[in-house]
Amino acid sequence: MPVPPRAITRTSDTHHPRRQPLVIAHRGASWEEPENTLRAFRRAIELGADHVEFDVRATRDGVLIAAHDPVRVTFGVLRDRSPDVPTLAEVLRECVGRIGIVVDLKRHDVTERTLALLREYEVDEDPTIVASFSPQAIASTRRLRPALRTIQHLGRVSMRAAAEHAWGVGFLDRQATTHAIRGARRLGLAPTVYTVNDPARMRALIETGVSGIFTDRPDLLRETLRSPASEEEAGSRDE
Repeated sequence: MPVPPRAITRTSDTHHPRRQPLVIAHRGASWEEPENTLRAFRRAIELGADHVEFDVRATRDGVLIAAHDPVRVTFGVLRDRSPDVPTLAEVLRECVGRIGIVVDLKRHDVTERTLALLREYEVDEDPTIVASFSPQAIASTRRLRPALRTIQHLGRVSMRAAAEHAWGVGFLDRQATTHAIRGARRLGLAPTVYTVNDPARMRALIETGVSGIFTDRPDLLRETLRSPASEEEAGSRDE
């Protein structure tokens, strides 16, 4: 029987503000490699990310793939045009057991098939997070796989509404004020922020106690976490 939404394991505003956030490689190590490709995911693993994040869509003939933008052709046509676009099955074969995954569902209508494939590949629930802007996708994930952590990206729903069914919320970087992050904590939500590639901003978010940071540069975030006093040095290297 599905766990009711109120049974979601919550974060707490009493967590130590310096608790290290998850290093989430946004569409893989996409600073160095083409986003949403196996090359980007392999590089993220090499760089020590905690999770790789990738987008899930369906082709015109229903094949689940890792792609951010809408796809209006069949998989065969897509693969001819863009050989690096992987299927979701290929991504799972590459990543499962090697790194945590954040599965970003771009549309609600791919939710059930995506969850079925996660089950087929025996994906462990603990290192797996499902994210989406679609509240329907998050609600369906909670109903079908209640043990999975979910991140409701803000935009279509309020933070208070997200607290009814999600483990965490995703803030666009410019929306992630200290006030907003504290508000998420008060509602029992784990605050995550996307997409952050500046070391000074990373340090500021680390200080607020966010639960996860999405970045194209997981190596830079990892370095910032290891060397809290080296912000100026990291910034000079980035220029």
